[in-house]
Amino acid sequence: MTTSTNCPTIILVAGHWLGAWAWDEVLEHLWSHHLRATALTLPGLDPDDPDRAARTLDDQAAAILDAMARLGVSEDQPAILVAHSGANAPASLVLDRHPELIQRMVWVDSGPLATGSTFAPDFPLAELPLPSIDVLASQASLEGLSAGDLERFQSKAVPEPGPVLRQPVELTNYARRTVRTTLLCCSIPGTTVLQLAHAGHAMFAEVAHIEHLDILDLPTGHWPMWSRPRDLAQAIQAAASRTD
Repeated sequence: MTTSTNCPTIILVAGHWLGAWAWDEVLEHLWSHHLRATALTLPGLDPDDPDRAARTLDDQAAAILDAMARLGVSEDQPAILVAHSGANAPASLVLDRHPELIQRMVWVDSGPLATGSTFAPDFPLAELPLPSIDVLASQASLEGLSAGDLERFQSKAVPEPGPVLRQPVELTNYARRTVRTTLLCCSIPGTTVLQLAHAGHAMFAEVAHIEHLDILDLPTGHWPMWSRPRDLAQAIQAAASRTD
C-alpha cells in the first residue's frame, strides 16, 4: 500500500456486531487513492476475546485512543474519525475527551450523542446477538444489501456486550461541538435529520449544537459500506480533504 504523508490518518469504526472486516471494500477504495486509512475492531467485538462480553464503552473509547497513539495521531497531526451507527457512543466519548486529536468527525448514518444517552439502560442480558434478518429489517433499512451481504453479516457478526448497551455516555467538554463535522446521511435524509435535531429529538438533538456542520446525502440502507462502498469511500475522502 502506498500512502501520502500529507493526508490525515482516517480511522474507521463500525457499529454494533461489526469489526474491522466490515470496512474491507471501503478500505480498498481509500487505499487505491493512497489515503492513510485503517479500520478498528472495538473491544467486545473480537470473537477470540474470552472476556468479550464484559467490555465497556470506556474500554472501546480507550481502544480508539490507543489506536490513534499507535498511528502517530497528535494535536499537530489530528485524525479523521469515521463512526458508523452504534459506534457513535465510544466515538462521542473520544470526541469529548480529546477533541484536539480529531481534525474532522464523520458520522455514517449516525451522529453525536448527548450526555446521558444510553442505548438500552435496562438491557437484562450479558450480550445482544444479531437479530434475525426479519427483525433487523424492522429496525433499520437493509436497502442495497445482497443475499451475500446478509449471509456474511450473519456469519461474522459478534454479539454486542451488555455493558456497552447499558453504560450512559457522560460528556463534559464543550469543545467537542467545535470540531468540524460531516454527517453522511443514508437511511434518513439530511433534511429530516436537521428537522429532528432542531425539534429536540433525543437521537439527534446534539447535532443542533455543532458549530461547523457539513451534510451529505448518500441514499441507501443503514450499511453503506456494503451497499455503496465506492461511493462511501469517495464521500469519506471528500470529507477528509475539507478544510472549512
